[in-house]
Amino acid sequence: MAKPPIAISEAESRVMEALWRKAPQASEDIVAAVQQDSDWHEKTIRTLLGRLLGKGAVSAEKDGRRYLYAPVLTREQWQSQESRSLLDRVFGGRLGPLLAHFSEHEKLGAKDVAELRKLLAAIEKKER
Repeated sequence: MAKPPIAISEAESRVMEALWRKAPQASEDIVAAVQQDSDWHEKTIRTLLGRLLGKGAVSAEKDGRRYLYAPVLTREQWQSQESRSLLDRVFGGRLGPLLAHFSEHEKLGAKDVAELRKLLAAIEKKER
């Protein structure tokens, strides 16, 4: 049976970003990394780290008198969960309406269109 997805908040994802960039890290290193891009207090970051540990998104290994934290949830797993959630909640699980929305409301450059054509060709080839 597949494990249920680990839901992480937008704030928790900032802590995960620090760990995805470099792991393992001690909590003080994670705090310093997150504070580079935010004005969050150390206690806030440590609370988020504790929540992620409780959810199983990160692991902690004792290293002397401190713990080293590493991601259990990969960036790819998180991206997959988040994109599936967006598709399901906003577009009824269908990719076509999502692409139509972006083509109508966002500027798609020639590079974006070329990438989409390449993806569609690969999908068509796979279905044959």
